[in-house]
Amino acid sequence: MRRPLFGVIVLLLFSGCASYGVVQNAPLPSTAGEQSYSIRTFMKDWLTDENALMLAFSGGGTRAAALSYGVLKELRDTSIVSGGQTKRLLDEVHSISSVSGGSFTAGYYGVYGEKIFTDYKEAFLKRDVEGDLKSKLFNPFRWFGSTGRTEWAVEYYQEHVFHDATFADMLQPGRPLIVINASDLGCGARFSFVQEYFNLLCSDLSTFPVARAVAASSAVPVVFNPVVVENYASCQLGTADSIRTAKQRSADDRRMMLLLDELESYSDKDKRKYAHFVDGGITDNLGLRAVYEIVEVSSGGMGQFTKKYGRQPPRRIAMISVDASARGEPVMDRSIKQPGLMETVGAMSDIQLHLYNVATIELMEETLTRWTNELSTPERPVEAYFIYLSFKDIKDPKRRASFNKVPTSFDLTDEQVESLIEVGGELLRVNPEFRRLLADLHGSSISQKP
Repeated sequence: MRRPLFGVIVLLLFSGCASYGVVQNAPLPSTAGEQSYSIRTFMKDWLTDENALMLAFSGGGTRAAALSYGVLKELRDTSIVSGGQTKRLLDEVHSISSVSGGSFTAGYYGVYGEKIFTDYKEAFLKRDVEGDLKSKLFNPFRWFGSTGRTEWAVEYYQEHVFHDATFADMLQPGRPLIVINASDLGCGARFSFVQEYFNLLCSDLSTFPVARAVAASSAVPVVFNPVVVENYASCQLGTADSIRTAKQRSADDRRMMLLLDELESYSDKDKRKYAHFVDGGITDNLGLRAVYEIVEVSSGGMGQFTKKYGRQPPRRIAMISVDASARGEPVMDRSIKQPGLMETVGAMSDIQLHLYNVATIELMEETLTRWTNELSTPERPVEAYFIYLSFKDIKDPKRRASFNKVPTSFDLTDEQVESLIEVGGELLRVNPEFRRLLADLHGSSISQKP
């Protein structure tokens, strides 16, 4: 029985080496439309004179998708007073930044809006996505094709989850800006699927499939091939000038200069004819850095950002970070047996991920404080709220341990999915910063659970 299995593995490895990316991004049209899936378009309604509520959904497979869905559900069930009117807190959400597993929830909400609360569980959360993709993997008719495993995933997401929706379909009144993030395997940049970033490629995001962006955001290297996009040389948008201006402004910031060098590399159309996008969790597993980088790169701070788009500064800036990363007990420490290769690589990845998460959280907390200082005046102070949700805030040790054991996969039991949805709402309700925000907004949740 080993020989057939060995043969299958050899065939899959061979087909993987010979595979080619499928390019589906179109060049920018000669005449740009009035609207694009851009920050500029959404700034017409972004940052009102009351509240700017932003969400960030982390990676973590279906575990992340279900946890973030639970937070959305809780926001829907939370009433506040804004502008003298009673509203749902969900209606105050102006943007959602996401990576990997969290991008399924963000993308679904961007495409379907309120329908997410009626059919998302069946469409994705409780579907055996992993099993379905494996069946494609072991279909002999696919072994000798020229496309890789990621294309099979894109086909699946198109058929069962996003149904050929493009970014133009997410331009709906009242819906937030969805910022799906991936990592550029070639230059190491974090790349956001918004038109401002697609301008670097001289490409039109409006016709790009949402399923392909989500596949890129969740394409774990080796397991999946990169999503490939073409870097066109057919436009003159002044993006290079914008990056040079940002470099002059950020000359003393090494972190920002590294990012700008990466983004500037897209202007070399000969050396970078294509870009290869993989899992967004590699460059930021929390989805927080996209918010920071978009504001800082484009304007150098929130004060200039609001002036650039002619918006009144909000009275409150709130960021809700939904972190679905899990950290179980190290099994290797129970014996003197040396850990295997996969166990060692997994442990190294976890260590780096958690350390980078801590650095990202600290950066965002410091940045929110700076942004509110930039926006505040004696007559009109601006308040910041950083609401960080993670499994480590679960008080019961046994219950906390059970959630940390939920695997990073796309095949969870119905019971695990329902538990994750429930705990997502619970973590939000009991969070001290969220309660402070509700008190300031005279808000209340219809949920009666602790």
